[in-house]
Formats: sequence, C-alpha cells, structure tokens
Amino acid sequence: MLELDDFPFGLALALLWCVAMLRGQATYWLARTLTEQGLQHTRPTRGWRASAHAWLAGDALDRGRGAVQRCGIAAVPLCYLTVGVQTVVLASAGVLRMPWVRFTLAQAVGAAAWAGIYATVGFAVWTTVVRRALDGGFGPWAVAAAAVLLTLAVALGHRVVVLRRRRSAPSSSSPAVPVSDPTAAPR
Repeated sequence: MLELDDFPFGLALALLWCVAMLRGQATYWLARTLTEQGLQHTRPTRGWRASAHAWLAGDALDRGRGAVQRCGIAAVPLCYLTVGVQTVVLASAGVLRMPWVRFTLAQAVGAAAWAGIYATVGFAVWTTVVRRALDGGFGPWAVAAAAVLLTLAVALGHRVVVLRRRRSAPSSSSPAVPVSDPTAAPR
C-alpha cells in the first residue's frame, strides 16, 4: 500500500494547492452564477422571495460588496486557516460578485497556506490517528469521549446559531417593510 510519507513534499504541496484552488473556484462560480441567474430570470412579486430579490438587486448589496472589496478581501485567504468557514466565505464572495481577479489572488494565498499545513503537520496527524484507530490503539473510553465531545460541539454550535437568529430576527411588533415590484411601471 502506498504510504502518505512516500509522497515528495513539493508534489504533495502542489497537488493540495490545486485541490484547494479548484474547490474554491467551483464554490465561487456556483454561488455567483446562481445569484446572477436568480436576478436575471426571476421577478417575484410577493413574500420572502420578492424581499430577497430586491435585496440582491439593490444598492445595499453593492455597498456591501464595496466594503468587502476594500477591507474584507482578507477573509478569503484567512478562511483557509479555519475549519467549517471556508465554504461560507468562498460562496459569499460569489454572491457578492467579488471581482474574479481579486478573489483568485486572495484565494491563491489562502490555498497555499492550507496546502502547506496539510502537506506538513496535517497529514502527519491524520496518518497517526488512522493508523492508531486501525491498530486498535484507541480504547473504548477514548472513542466514547471523542463521541461525547463531538456531540457537545455540535449541540453548542446549533445553540449559538439559534440564538443569533433570534437576536437578528425582526420582532413581530415591527411593521413589515413593503417591497416594490422591480418590473412595475413607474407611477
């Protein structure tokens, strides 16, 4: 069987960088294409779809995109140093229609950092864990503790998301903001 240790460092680094770039570009273009197609080919007139369409087509998103382009572009390379945030940041860049050249340059830096981490310590840790698990090196108490910690982390994460949604949701006493029909003739 081919061992991970047998890969030359340069080859591992290049392959991981390519994987990170392909994944990032696919996420960016999927989000960007879906946003643009949704804006061009739909004209909802009522409900939450009309509100979302108006928000995506409005000036507020353009201002937000400008802010991301000025100072928030650092989020793209930094997301590669996190776990569980990459897809959200990369998709957000597509939804905000960040210019492709800026996105790609920022992404290349983050992908290089991610590839460097995984080509060195990342694969060493995974190799150790997998070998230990296959050799029966983890006792039943270690597996149970890991399952409990994972369950607690998921529950805590879910609780944080629920609390944030409650805080950001408009109260039922506030009046609804009417959304105008973008296809309607001017009065």
